Amino acid sequence: MMDKVYENSNAPKVTEDGVYGEIKSQTHPPFSIFTSTILFCAEIVAASVVAAGYSYSEDESWMSLTIVFMLVPSIMVQLTLTFIHRDLGRDRPLILLMHLLQLGPIIRCVEALTVYCTMGREEEPYVSISRKKKLQGWGEAEEEEREVGHSLRRLATHRNAFKRTAVVQAFLGSTPQLTLQLYVSVLERNVPPARAVLMAMCLASTTYGALILNVLAIQIKYDDYKVRLSVPAFLCIVMWRCLEIATRVTVLVLFCSALKAWVAAVALANLLALFLLPWVKFWSSGDSLPQNIEKNFSWFGTVTVLGSVTLLYSAINMFCWSAVQLNLSDRDLIDQSQNWGRLSLHYTIRLLENAALILLWYFYKEDVFEYFCSPLLVVQLLVGYATAIFFMLLFYQYLHPCRFLFSHNVEDCLACVCCRLCIKQRDKGRETAV
Repeated sequence: MMDKVYENSNAPKVTEDGVYGEIKSQTHPPFSIFTSTILFCAEIVAASVVAAGYSYSEDESWMSLTIVFMLVPSIMVQLTLTFIHRDLGRDRPLILLMHLLQLGPIIRCVEALTVYCTMGREEEPYVSISRKKKLQGWGEAEEEEREVGHSLRRLATHRNAFKRTAVVQAFLGSTPQLTLQLYVSVLERNVPPARAVLMAMCLASTTYGALILNVLAIQIKYDDYKVRLSVPAFLCIVMWRCLEIATRVTVLVLFCSALKAWVAAVALANLLALFLLPWVKFWSSGDSLPQNIEKNFSWFGTVTVLGSVTLLYSAINMFCWSAVQLNLSDRDLIDQSQNWGRLSLHYTIRLLENAALILLWYFYKEDVFEYFCSPLLVVQLLVGYATAIFFMLLFYQYLHPCRFLFSHNVEDCLACVCCRLCIKQRDKGRETAV
């Protein structure tokens, strides 16, 4: 998320009482850009090798699906990068050619690295001032002012673009690809090395995309604060997202292997419900469509963009908690409120759904699974999802970088639920006594 900037024609001044501190523009290396590019390229190469293997064994259906789940997200990534950088209205034929060749992330990564390496060699006048509050602990904050130059702003644009493409790649490509390859492995009872590498790349890409979602949600909600994840918080999110996605995909694949006729109904019901939910809220509110998503867009173009964003939103929530909620009437399309009830409802429904699907698989599974300890696998998947919920609660309670700004935390919500249960039990006891 780009720093919130305030245009100013004069240099910032340091007050005598030390309220503001002027700091020169500094930034860390673009590790997120490099990571996104590496994951994108690694997954494309691994998928190509697996597709070639299917072609050699004449499995045309698996080969076609592998290529589709490789090319569709790649095309969406190119469109996302082009849209964010607004290249269609600029004379940049080489960049557009690289995007047509599906090599846009590589040239963008090289461009970002070039901008970073040339920063500081020549003194450039700042173009704006970024004001951020830095949390010191227990809710205390110190406000800072930073000069933002042209290079820093360009690098921030690249970071924003790659964060969004990482999410697109993860949930429109990596997650469907992981589900497909795991399903093929279950049917064939075999996991070749190339397919294992592809599944590992897909899981890493999906986990990274979910991590980016968490960071974006925090930065959007606490836009006035400088947010940095600690190492324990980073590891906690990785464990939370990896367990959540891995168990969810495994449950869906096992259910698909036992009840193939019901797979389409379950998948379409999930996607349709999640897709329509933001639109139902929008229509019930009576608001109008945002007018400033892109000044050159017509009404049809705005609806197309909103439909694409909603599709991505539904794909994310089908496999994991999206961390950000859509608000189609807002220009930023994001609901900045922290809704604990919505979070609790999501994980409650998903836990019950996973339990129902894995139990249906247990009762209708094929005979080949008799060689495995099926009850143990059921317990492992349910415990794995519950462990993911535990890491999520641990993050929000102790490791969230802005936890001191919460009006209510996980402990307060659990205490409120316990109090309600105690009151109900007490009232029930009184009624029984009477």
